[in-house]
Amino acid sequence: MAEPRESWSSRTGFILAAVGSAVGLGNIWRFPYVAYDNGGGAFMVPYLIALLTAGIPLLFLDYIIGHKYRAAAPRAYKKMVPSAQFVGWWQTLVSFVIAIYYAAVIVWAGSYMFFSFGQKWGEDTTTFFVSDFVQHTGELTSVFVPQMFTGLIIVWAVAILIMFGGIRKGVELANKICIPLLIVLFGIMVFKAITLPGAIVGINAFFEPNWVKMQDPNVWLAAYGHVFFSLSVGFGIMVTYASYLKKNTNLTGAGLVVGFANSSFELIAGIGIFAAIGFMAMSSGQDVAEVASGGVGLAFFVFPKILSSMGSSGDFVGFLFFGSLVVAGISSLISILEVPISAFQDKFDWSRKKAVAIIVGVCAVISISAFSTGSSLVLVDVIDHFANNIGIVAGGLMSIVWVTWFNRQKIPGLLAHINRTSSIKLGGAWVFMLTVITPTVLTIALGLKLINLVQEPYEGYSTTILLLFGWGVVVFFGLGAFILTRMKGIHDAEDDKSRALDDARR
Repeated sequence: MAEPRESWSSRTGFILAAVGSAVGLGNIWRFPYVAYDNGGGAFMVPYLIALLTAGIPLLFLDYIIGHKYRAAAPRAYKKMVPSAQFVGWWQTLVSFVIAIYYAAVIVWAGSYMFFSFGQKWGEDTTTFFVSDFVQHTGELTSVFVPQMFTGLIIVWAVAILIMFGGIRKGVELANKICIPLLIVLFGIMVFKAITLPGAIVGINAFFEPNWVKMQDPNVWLAAYGHVFFSLSVGFGIMVTYASYLKKNTNLTGAGLVVGFANSSFELIAGIGIFAAIGFMAMSSGQDVAEVASGGVGLAFFVFPKILSSMGSSGDFVGFLFFGSLVVAGISSLISILEVPISAFQDKFDWSRKKAVAIIVGVCAVISISAFSTGSSLVLVDVIDHFANNIGIVAGGLMSIVWVTWFNRQKIPGLLAHINRTSSIKLGGAWVFMLTVITPTVLTIALGLKLINLVQEPYEGYSTTILLLFGWGVVVFFGLGAFILTRMKGIHDAEDDKSRALDDARR
């Protein structure tokens, strides 16, 4: 007998979990540099436009599908349009793959929490991270890295413990701890950063508008791309989370809270990061442009240098910064894992504990085996690039195309569902943004990325690495989704009947 579907204890619990998913590592180490590099203060204009015309409309679509059909992505899409089950499984497998390498990045941040005390990275922060810590060689290697093995064991043990607790006692409770903790840790770090000498130089550089940049189409693509990744849309998370909501939840109100809470955190992150960069620029006599960086480089090369410049106080600031990365990473990891766990529960009628044991267990074994070696940096870089730029974008684009282009007759029913309980009603503007603006931008972004990846090997990696862990991962999404779609599910007959009744009512 199937377990009854779980639900959040309250709308607040859902919002905290959704914010926990949206606020991840990218908010801290990606957004500040993307904004700075694409016009500073002027970037906020395309960023807000992208948020309102693509990010939040697609977030609403995810909410409607999950809430209306009360299932994880594959079954929810299937209950709406049978052929769209493929889209749900594509998104599910994207989440599965992201979870595998995301744990490694959490281990990096967790290790650096402790490296901060005594600033163990020394003078050459790049060499310490690349050669001494992850033992990167530039190619695939079987060199065993003990500290990664130990760290991954801990991260996966925490993840399994949380996921075994279910929605209320696991995911929701973890976010009720993680989000306030993240606010405290990062808030103290930002406060400390803005009081440093030279902080205003960095903050000015971050906000100084370069209006000429707004004429560059790439800046607008960067804004849409970042918003899309940042809100956790397009890979099943918000569909799954919305499926646990109670029937009379205010969906648009919750969506706006999540969207703007996520953006507010990014803005605060930009202030804190660039205040610290301004301090380092002044201390070293360099220009902010020479110090500024994003991604792994910011977190593990640049920021440790900044901390070393602070003397003994850098230990405490480092603990806060890397602690924030760990907390943000954990809250995002559990949301990513919930997607395949819920999807396989729906498909095969597994119990919660069985789904967690199998899905998280398989993720953990692959993750520990692959990322406890000197190949971890290569694998994270390549898999992340292809999973994000092709997997997530294609998943989001397919969800829009299947629903709004191939099955436009479904749109009135979706609108009626969300408007029934929501404080802010959706209408023609939402449909226009979802059917025209968002797919146009995503198609351009995906097309340009595919052309770029075909014409030029990513980061100069060997053909073998790119075929196995880049294009191979994309093939896994498609082939895996096809196979899982063809497999018989326990609820197939029930879903067919439900869909027929839904169409009859329409």
